[in-house]
Amino acid sequence: MTIGSMLGDVVKSFFKKPVTEKYPFVRQEAPENLRGKLVWEPEKCTGCMLCVKDCPSNALELIVLDKVNKRFVMKYNLDQCTFCAQCVINCRFSCLNMSEEQWELASTNKEPFEVYYGREEDVKFLLEKASRGEAEGPCKED
Repeated sequence: MTIGSMLGDVVKSFFKKPVTEKYPFVRQEAPENLRGKLVWEPEKCTGCMLCVKDCPSNALELIVLDKVNKRFVMKYNLDQCTFCAQCVINCRFSCLNMSEEQWELASTNKEPFEVYYGREEDVKFLLEKASRGEAEGPCKED
């Protein structure tokens, strides 16, 4: 590239409008098929744990409270997730989806980056158990 051609580009850019978007003040719609926050539907889950095994960033943990009664809690670490959707692709029962609405995930503290999915009473039970200092993790099957 010669200096003459670069000067031509510089002069042209003086007369063009800026292409910068004023993002937080002027919001545009999210692109189609955007991979946002992971959403889990516990009613469809069988506890096969394929999603946990296939997650390349170890962002998912399925905690089994009672496999017979299908009581599971999914711990989702947003700060570890690469939004690759590998867990969604490998889920045989379509209980995992990437949200197209929840994609603005920035925060000033780390608390919202750890999300627990499941029935409200199961999540509450698990959090109380963790606060008492008991081990968190998958329960062993008998």
